[in-house]
Amino acid sequence: MLPPLTFSPVYRRYLWGGRRFATTLGRELPPGDDFAESWELVDHGDDQSVVAAGPLAGTTLGRLVRERAADLLGRHGPRPTFPLLFKFLDAHRDLSVQVHPDDARAARLAPPDLGKTEAWYVVDAAAGSRIYAGLRDGVGRPELEAAIRTGRCAEVLHSFTPRVGDCVFIPAGTVHAIGAGLLVAEIQQASDVTYRLFDWNRMGPDGRSRPLHIEAGLDAVTRFGPVAPVTPAATGDPAVRRLVRCGYFSFDEVLPQGEWQVGGDDTCHLLAVLAGEVTLDPAWDLPPLRRGACVLLPASLPPQQLQATAGEDGPATLLHVTPGE
Repeated sequence: MLPPLTFSPVYRRYLWGGRRFATTLGRELPPGDDFAESWELVDHGDDQSVVAAGPLAGTTLGRLVRERAADLLGRHGPRPTFPLLFKFLDAHRDLSVQVHPDDARAARLAPPDLGKTEAWYVVDAAAGSRIYAGLRDGVGRPELEAAIRTGRCAEVLHSFTPRVGDCVFIPAGTVHAIGAGLLVAEIQQASDVTYRLFDWNRMGPDGRSRPLHIEAGLDAVTRFGPVAPVTPAATGDPAVRRLVRCGYFSFDEVLPQGEWQVGGDDTCHLLAVLAGEVTLDPAWDLPPLRRGACVLLPASLPPQQLQATAGEDGPATLLHVTPGE
């Protein structure tokens, strides 16, 4: 049996990043104002989550998948790699307009990869921030291509002003961008294939425009029309609201009051704390989990009783992820 697992974040630094992993999530960061992504759970080539504490400290997630698949994944194993990647994104500036390929297209790459279906949860939103998801009604491939090639891509994008707690589902093949001022939690397939269609006509740090992937990106666009925030659905557990369920993952918002039970169903469970405090069984010798903390409960664990309490940042709020069926 594997214990609950916490991992050290893997940070990615890009020109659109900021400092909110420190100011909002309470992390300790080195100097710099370009911390764009914090990969909390990843097993993708050289990008590996490493166990941060306990008897398995220093072990990579990939090694656990290879050597302890039954304990870690249960009925969702064995697999060559962990199927999901979970991250936080700090958009201090607009991200580029992107699209990700589906599984069939990604499998034809060299080396082959998975497609990238993803979902976002808005953790924090500055006034006036926007999400770009999908295309305006009536925009097809010819209109999209013409807009990209003439620098007018913004005119064909569907966008809206999000609220904290909004969830947006982005299947592979959907044109999208996260706007400036947003702190987002993202669950996705374990893929890093991204085609940049448009970069707002801006220059990179070297004074040049960043490369675009127009031909491959246009080929990858398979979904048209606008995308709106999902409508959460009630579940059999009054603390849990279902945000997304697809073939790759289930994604829930959890608002536990006091004790909450999770696991014991022969699959792994990822929990990310967005507010309040969560305490696991003292036998695991883990400190209380606060905003920004994540824990992976392996499939071999029996049901876990968690104690949730409110904090200065509000009532306990969690995100809960399991692999798709």
